[in-house]
Amino acid sequence: MTSAKSARRPHHWRRDLIELAALFTAVAVADAIANMIGHQPDGPYLLIASALALVATAAFHTWWARRHSHAPPPTAGDRSVGLSHHTVTDNAAATPAAALVTTPAAGPAPSDEDTVLWRMRTTVRDAPGSLAALCIALARHRIDILTLQTHPLAQGTVDEFLLRAPVSFQVRQLSRAISAAGGISTWIERADAHDLVDAPTRILGLATRTALDAAELPLALRQLLGRCTIHSLPAVSVTGRATGDGAPVEGMLEETVMRLRDPSGGAITIERPYLPFTPTEFARARALVEFDARLGPRVPRSEHVLTLPEGNEITVRRADQSDLAAARAMHDRCSEQTLRLRYHGPVRDADRYLDHLLSPRFGRTLAVQAASGRLVALGHLLWDGDETEVALLVEDDWQRRGIGSELLGRLVTLAVEAGCESVYAVTQASNTGMVAAMRSLELPLDYQIEEGTLVITARLDATPVRSLPPYEQAGR
Repeated sequence: MTSAKSARRPHHWRRDLIELAALFTAVAVADAIANMIGHQPDGPYLLIASALALVATAAFHTWWARRHSHAPPPTAGDRSVGLSHHTVTDNAAATPAAALVTTPAAGPAPSDEDTVLWRMRTTVRDAPGSLAALCIALARHRIDILTLQTHPLAQGTVDEFLLRAPVSFQVRQLSRAISAAGGISTWIERADAHDLVDAPTRILGLATRTALDAAELPLALRQLLGRCTIHSLPAVSVTGRATGDGAPVEGMLEETVMRLRDPSGGAITIERPYLPFTPTEFARARALVEFDARLGPRVPRSEHVLTLPEGNEITVRRADQSDLAAARAMHDRCSEQTLRLRYHGPVRDADRYLDHLLSPRFGRTLAVQAASGRLVALGHLLWDGDETEVALLVEDDWQRRGIGSELLGRLVTLAVEAGCESVYAVTQASNTGMVAAMRSLELPLDYQIEEGTLVITARLDATPVRSLPPYEQAGR
């Protein structure tokens, strides 16, 4: 390898000739100086002249080497030292000028300033360079692009960014900059660390949650589409009448409203007034619903055995529509007063609600089973659009034993795991058992009385509740 490299290296004969001449000149001058000093009285003057001659020779050699240097000329990469390169790839076929943008470095390197995450969505023309203009506007404000998703439309493209910006940055500045860069219908909101997961990974995680539990479908849709209101409408209401709100098999999309066919019958209506849905989001939601339909009804089977203060053992487990007969038998053993406090209506209609309450599509239900196998209590966590309702029913002979508080604590834990910000209970002021159970949560409570009905709301984002084993992992 050394010989090969030497063979390719050019031979600088002129430099060697100059060095050889300088060597001979130095030897001759040294010899002459030695002879002169040894034979003539003006030796010091001759030494000074010799030194000047050596200095002149060295200066001439340096000048000659600089003027006839064989170093290669500077390349474009060498001239760009000190510049900041930022490559922008557009969603359309970008021009060469838009594909590579080189801008001078603006000031010193950024300091370790605290940053926050923002989610931004804007609509741009589907033309070369449109996305590049947005990226340049973000770079000027020193905003880092973490993720980018594109949602093609019939006219234009919706670009969704996850951004990291300095804490001192003002959102109004970003909105004006995006508008100047060609973005319209811009929407910006705060994000958190959970949004750092890329879209395919997040969708696979939501599909896994849905596969484990049919009650997860509304929650998965809410996490997939962001802040939205989801209503599950049954094909037949509790009064036996058809709701008439069914959706076509392929679903329906109308700007801010999406309707999908519910696998269990009826329809799922999703509303997001502040931001229209895109065809990409509609396709993702429909695929998730179809995935749920193919798996069929399913509820995780897990049991928790507890011992009451008097020594009796009870089992807390998930319940579904297969427990309908046992739940109706418990209704028959409950007094009219207990049923009236729970359902706030005619006692004869209590059985009609059970099929809706036990469906995993409308929430989660926990059942308490005695050692004899009979159901003695039911606790419901119901999805009510943006809000979440909790409800309890404990058989008369099993009241005042702490069963209601145990059920409520577990329901609130499930609500926290589902990302709910609050839960509310609708009852009457005379229902001291429900009021005491809500107070036992040790959470901030809000009380409202509407037409003789007491609504108690617990804020879950203020204080964490006690942690319980996940229902899909816990065993006997």
